Amino acid sequence: MKFIPAAVAAVLVSGAAHAGGYVAPVVETAPAPVVAPVVTPVSDWTGFYAGLQYGQGDAELSFGGESVSDDFDAYGLHAGYNRDFGQFVLGGELDYNRINLDNSDNADLVRLRGRAGYDLGRFMPYVSLGAAHIDGGDLSETAVTYGLGADFKVTERFVVGAEYTRQDFDDVLDVSGADLDTDMIQLRASFRF
Repeated sequence: MKFIPAAVAAVLVSGAAHAGGYVAPVVETAPAPVVAPVVTPVSDWTGFYAGLQYGQGDAELSFGGESVSDDFDAYGLHAGYNRDFGQFVLGGELDYNRINLDNSDNADLVRLRGRAGYDLGRFMPYVSLGAAHIDGGDLSETAVTYGLGADFKVTERFVVGAEYTRQDFDDVLDVSGADLDTDMIQLRASFRF
């Protein structure tokens, strides 16, 4: 008889132990770290720039169906300002070139040009249009200049480029029909401020 109350007590104690029995601990996973989105910096062409250029060209003087041409080297300085409007870049530039003709006197070429470019990030193709003044020996003429080129940002401060330009001088030395046309290809390096 004593065995029954002891068995009942053992069952009750073991039932109580199981009622609140062992439960495996809940392990919460650590929250995933928040990763900031990678933002690619937007290239902006707005600002002042200045630099150097060197190139080669051809000058052709024509009159009455006859023509004579001379090759030349050109080197000089340039400075300008660009304004980036998103896709399009507008600006202006003043440059000076010392022209060393192979078979003639040297000359100075000064140009004031407007530039219109297309923003492709670090690369910008552009067209230019403006006025050119050449002065050398007895020659002192002003004409239109136009061309196309491309700039590439090596860094946000340093830009390299290449361009082709043409200058058309009409009625040089006040001689009707005497035209001087020059073509020039130049390499450029600029520092942006």
